[in-house]
This record gives sequence, C-alpha cells and structure tokens, in this order.
Amino acid sequence: MNLKTVVLPALVVLAVVSVVTWAARSPDPQAVPLSFAAPSDDVADSVAKVDRLFENVWEDKELVPAGRASELQILRRMSLALHGTVPSLEELRQFESDTRPDRLRHWTVRLLADNRFADYFAERLSRCFVGTDEGQFVLFRRDRFNDWLIEQLREKRPYDATVRSMIAEQGLWTDSPASNFATAAVVEGDVDENKLAGRVVRAFLGQRMDCAQCHDHPFDDWTQQQYEGIAAQFAHVRASLVGMEDKQISDGESVEYVIEDRETLEDRVVPPSVPFHPEWLPDAGTRREQLAAWVTHPENRRFERATANRVWGLLFGKPYYEPVDDLPDPPKDEEPGLLDVLGADFREHGYDLHHLIRVIVASRPFQVDSAHPTVADEAELDRLSEQWALFPMTRLRPEQVIGAILQSGSIRTIDRNSHLIVRFIRFIRENDFVEEYGDLGEDELLQRPGTIPQALLQMNGELPNELLEANPFNASGRIATFAGTDEKCLDTCYLVCLTRRPSPAERDYFVAQLEETSGDQRTAVIEDMLWSIFNTREFSCNH
Repeated sequence: MNLKTVVLPALVVLAVVSVVTWAARSPDPQAVPLSFAAPSDDVADSVAKVDRLFENVWEDKELVPAGRASELQILRRMSLALHGTVPSLEELRQFESDTRPDRLRHWTVRLLADNRFADYFAERLSRCFVGTDEGQFVLFRRDRFNDWLIEQLREKRPYDATVRSMIAEQGLWTDSPASNFATAAVVEGDVDENKLAGRVVRAFLGQRMDCAQCHDHPFDDWTQQQYEGIAAQFAHVRASLVGMEDKQISDGESVEYVIEDRETLEDRVVPPSVPFHPEWLPDAGTRREQLAAWVTHPENRRFERATANRVWGLLFGKPYYEPVDDLPDPPKDEEPGLLDVLGADFREHGYDLHHLIRVIVASRPFQVDSAHPTVADEAELDRLSEQWALFPMTRLRPEQVIGAILQSGSIRTIDRNSHLIVRFIRFIRENDFVEEYGDLGEDELLQRPGTIPQALLQMNGELPNELLEANPFNASGRIATFAGTDEKCLDTCYLVCLTRRPSPAERDYFVAQLEETSGDQRTAVIEDMLWSIFNTREFSCNH
C-alpha cells in the first residue's frame, strides 16, 4: 500500500479538524436576555462631566452641534465598535420592541455582556500589546495571549491588574499566557530589552520614546539615558525551558543591562531607572514587577490618559488625540481636558473598562448625528467634526467591513450560538477577506483612504456575490420569500445593511423597481438592491 494514500488524507482531515476546533469557540451557556438591566451604579454623573466639557468648548468656539442621531444609528455605532459588526435584523426587532425609555443604556450593558465584545475587543487591544505577527511559535503564542485577554475582559478584571500581569508575568507562554507580552520581544532566544521598553511606554503610557534609543528625542523631553533606564528594567528576564523568568544570576554572573558606549566604544552597565517619579517604584518584587507598579501607579496620569485615548479611538474610529501613542505630557496648570476627565473617572471607578466604555457611548459626542441640518460648507463641517460637535465619518476597519458583510447576509445573529458550520464558514471567509482586503496591522487607528482594489473586492469579490445570491437560508432569499409588501421588503433590506429605513427618495426609487415583480424577477431585483447598498460609502463608514 502506498504510504501517501494513507498519510496525506489523514493529515488533511487532521488539519480541518484543528481549524474547526480553533474556530469553534464554546457557545454561550445562555444568551444575554433582552431584559438584561443596566447596573445600579449609573454613569450619569460621569457622562455629565464629559458633556459639560464639550458644551463649554462648543460655546467658546461658537459652534452649534448636530442634533442627536437616531437610536438605530447609535446602536449601529455601538455594535461596530464593540462587536465588529452591524446589528442583525433579529437584534433590531428586539431593540425596537424594547419600550423602556432608556433602552440604549440597557443595550449598552447587553452588548458588553455578550461574548462577542470580549472576543472582538481583545483582538483590538492585542494589536497594540503584542502586534499582529504570529512570531516564533516555540516561544510566542499570540492565540494563547488573545484567549487570556478575552477572559480578562469577560471577567471584568481591573485594567491596571491586567497590565501588571502582562509586564511582569513569569512562566511558560502556554501555561502563563500573559507572559507572551514579553516573549513577543524574544529574538533568536534572547529578550530584546529595547523592544520591550518601547512597547511598554507606547502601549500603556501612550508616548513614543523609541527615538531616544540612539539619541535624545529631537522633539520631546525623552533622553537616551531615560530610555536605557527603562530597558534595563528587563535585563533580568530570560526565556528558558521553564518559560519567562527573572534571574539576577545567570551562569554564575550578575545579570545587568550592558551596552556599548557610543563615545568610548566600551561596554558600560546601565542601572535600571524610570524617567520620572522614582518614588512610585516599590521596594519589593522583581524589576518587572516594580516597573509594572510604576506604570499603573494611581498618580501616573499618563497611564489613565493613554487608556482613555485608545478606548475613545476604538469607539469612534479615531482617537481624541492623534497619533494614539504620541500623547503630550499631562498638563500641569491648565484646566483638565477630556483625557484628564475620563482618565480620573476611569481610575476612580477601579480601572473598569466597561465603565469607561459606557461613559463614552452615553456622551453627547458619541450620540450626535454625522450630518448637520443647517451647515453645508465643507470647512465648517470639518471644524464641527474636529471639535466632536459632529460625529466623525471614518472608514470601517477591514474586520468591521467583513463583519458587516457577513451579518448583512443573514437574518439571524451570527455569534457563538450559531451553528458550528456557520461559525466555521465565517472564520474561513473572514480570514481570507481581510488578507485580500488588506490588514491595517498595529496602526489601525491611523486614518487611511479607501483603495480601488478594496472597492473592487466589495463590488465583485467572491464572498459578497455568494452572500447576495438568494437561497433559503440567507437574507436575500428570506426577504424575497417572506417580506409581504414592497415597502416591507425595502425596509428590511435597509435595516439588515444600514441599520435604518430608506429615505423618502430612496423609497420612491426602489419601490418602483419592485412593483409588479414576482418569482425570479423579484429575487433578482432584491439581489441588485442589496448589492447597491453594499457598495455605498455609507455601508463602509462608521457614521
């Protein structure tokens, strides 16, 4: 018997089973109930502080903000930001049947309690923590790190404690997943202290000191000595057979951070230090534990400001201050700005990311419309948007585009409770689409224009065409079969794609296309209508 005829099919089956197992996360033991109530510790006082700050700015600059967006549009923003996809028609029907006057507040909590939030938000945060490369599989397991971060979000672990684990964790990258933050900086078996120093400051303090690796920063106060001092905090960490460990002695010799002096060309030992407030460093613990305590110290405003700015960016599609990892130093004598207000509130509420998100999505800037009823001048619209008096129109990230396309092709919600085959197909299609569409990598909050290949992929790609071709299970087929009237058919098409109903002009145009159609002809019109909506600028933007 030919060995290949036995082994190769077995390997193929094993590979398929592995992918299915990886893609098929455990379903929710119980779907989040519609009656899921907002917690008693409301965010009203925190939201009022944020709103007053913006109202004062708008008044000083004589800006008239846009009116409040419709609740369906706000729900779409929240779903894209928290789940990476648009709401399903199933969810929209539930939302519209919810008669509570503060239903958006309750639905914010519901979206945060859904496993899709932890799954999606963990991936967004992982990109700034460990990058997007899979790295060396033997020493770095990005998948294990991401799964661990999902658990931190699901269990609502305080963010400062999560960060301390990332910086200081010891152990194997499989059994102690947080240690993958450090193993991501392992190159050919050695820990790159410089890479870790730069990553810590950028990811957790929102500032860039990388330029100071070779010389004093040309535009900021960072010095080469300060950079070296932080890098020296990682001199004790080693990758060994037992995982990441902190060793003061290795092979009988003291472990220190040694570099070649650029002037004397001789080796010199760099003592560990921090660039400001050394009194925040505790006396006990490993160097990494001390550094982690310093980064997350309650008086370290850089930490809370950086977190507020990054979360703001993930919710709006653009950070409050750009670039997200190049914040100025905290102001000393000025009136506190948005990042100071949000950061202090975040700290006062136990570094609870859920609380921070609830405050931001309930604020006026998040809930204002993206169109202004009385302003048409582009320059004035840009000024309104810059001051958050108009919701900024930003392009969806690649995973949001594919998430919206996949969900728009289904009436039912696609989540962990979907059939295994549905989840497997989504996993395969999503990866293929993002790879072809173009992943944004770590700098996903940088604003980029759409490209012609991206537009062509949405217009003529295999996946959109597959989803649009009507069958008994997808949105096109079910709308064609069950929508009783032309108006209901049109409303449903707009709801599944854009989370809104058509305008009067859109209604007049498309109803005329649907009139007196039936059978295959009507199905073809619905497919063409959905294709047109898929390829609008509105579909590809957060608005």
